[in-house]
This record gives sequence, structure tokens and C-alpha cells, in this order.
Amino acid sequence: MTGADQAQQAAAVFDALGLAYEKAFAHSETHLASLAWLVGRLGPGSRVLDVGSGTGRPTAETLAAAGHDVLGIDASPVMVDLATRQVPEATFRHADIREVPLEEGEFDAVCVYFSLLQMSRARQEDLVRRLARALRPGGSMALATVPADVEDLDVVFMGQHVRATSFSAEDFTGMVGAAGLTVLSAEHVLFTPDHPGADPESHLFLRCVRD
Repeated sequence: MTGADQAQQAAAVFDALGLAYEKAFAHSETHLASLAWLVGRLGPGSRVLDVGSGTGRPTAETLAAAGHDVLGIDASPVMVDLATRQVPEATFRHADIREVPLEEGEFDAVCVYFSLLQMSRARQEDLVRRLARALRPGGSMALATVPADVEDLDVVFMGQHVRATSFSAEDFTGMVGAAGLTVLSAEHVLFTPDHPGADPESHLFLRCVRD
């Protein structure tokens, strides 16, 4: 599957989910703790990139409320429209992050919460390297994924068929380190989305800085 095909598939899934996705994950205490860590590291008016910004909540909303300049990128036009209406203090763009030009050191922080899972492993590795370079030296990155040794696996996620690819927790952490980031901490938790029939999911949250 090409990168464009993967982006279109991801867009279709999240166009369909809309606000149901926000509701399902709104009570993730680990996500909120990750955001609190990030806010605590940022100086006033920091520039932050939110990759796969979804509905804008809680990530962009939390960062914008703390006074930061937030740019959210999402492949789903429905999500971008929702985020623009829900978090008017931030800026949102409908785009494939792999197609967005990124300047060296242009952001103080980058968020990548569960937005890699519909990319091949090679594309995940390439994107994380690009995002690391887009951080200023000493800048912070928060990442989260569903760790699993799977490639192009057909799964049903909140009623939607998704082709998922991921790494084991160890390999994901190693991939992030190879991209030029120092992993300060890793938190591995089980989380059950607030959605009918949802099973517990394994979530891995990393807190990183650019070397």
C-alpha cells in the first residue's frame, strides 16, 4: 500500500469516528499526565506541533490554554473541522504530515499521540526522524503508540476496519532513540476506551528530548 493510500484510509476511518473518538479516549489519565509533563517543560508562547491532532481535545486545547502557539496537522477533514471549531485558539491544517515541509529546529515541542499506526514501519521511522530534526535542540517530544509486533494487520477499531502496523515496546523505544531523541521515561499501561464492546488496549507513552 502506498503512503497516499494509507493516508486516505486513515482519513476515512477518522472521518467516520469524529467526536466518538474523543469521547472514547477522553479519560486517559496517562495522556493527560503526558501533556502536563510537556506543559511543564515549555517556556511562554512556545511553538508546538500536534501530529494527528484529531478533534483538538485534549492535546491542542491543553497546550493552547497554557498560552502556546499550536499547529495541528490531521489527514481527516472532518477532524480538522471539529478541531477548528472546538479549539479556535490553535491552528489546524488538513494535510498528510509526510507531505508537510518541516524546518530544522522550528518547534519547541512535538506531540505524536497514536498517529503512526496506519503507516508502514519504514514510514514511521522516517517521520520520527523528520520530527526530531524539526525540534530545536533540547526540545521535547511526547509520543504514544499501541506496542505490538504487527505489520499491516487487519483489525476492527471502534467498528472501523483498519490496517495497523506497529513495533514491540522495546523496538519502538529503540526506533525513537535512533531518530536522535533521548527517551527520558516510558510508561506502559492498559486502557479501555469508553466505547461499546471495547477491550483493554496496551498503550506506550514516551517522554523524550532532542539530543
